[in-house]
Amino acid sequence: MDNECIKKIETRRSIRKFTGDNIPESEVLDIIRTGLSAPSAGNRQPWRIILVTEDEKKQQLASAAFGQTFIRKAAAILAICAVPHESSERYGERGATLYTYQDTAALTQTILLAAHIRGYGTCWIGAFDEVEVRKALNIPENMRPVSLIPIGKIAGDYPAPRSRRDLSEILTRESF
Repeated sequence: MDNECIKKIETRRSIRKFTGDNIPESEVLDIIRTGLSAPSAGNRQPWRIILVTEDEKKQQLASAAFGQTFIRKAAAILAICAVPHESSERYGERGATLYTYQDTAALTQTILLAAHIRGYGTCWIGAFDEVEVRKALNIPENMRPVSLIPIGKIAGDYPAPRSRRDLSEILTRESF
């Protein structure tokens, strides 16, 4: 495997300081297109992405995200929404209650990596008031917001890696 690819995966960080500068919409769309290569159960792709660039909407999302005001300075915020019925059509209750959320998590992670590879910062935001996000973005009842991804130019120093659990703490084998 290409060491450069491994290095990109290992050096991705959650960025909470953005310059406030815009980035070309074409770059954001390329990041989203790359994200769409994420796997999904049965290739159902039970997701929708809402692209937010207006300052007022970013402020509303920051408030809904329990005051995580740093997201206001991102060039864009992507609201990743699950569409459970699209997965349940094929997989029933397990599709609606599990696969659709696994799928949107894979989409979120792929977008984070796509932005990082292009030199932009992101942060996976899962802590937010779902009702407030739904209201701010007029999200219909058949969709559920599951993550917010601020994307922008990184301000300040790049964060140092955070500690990780040792492999011996988390890995087990089928036979001991």
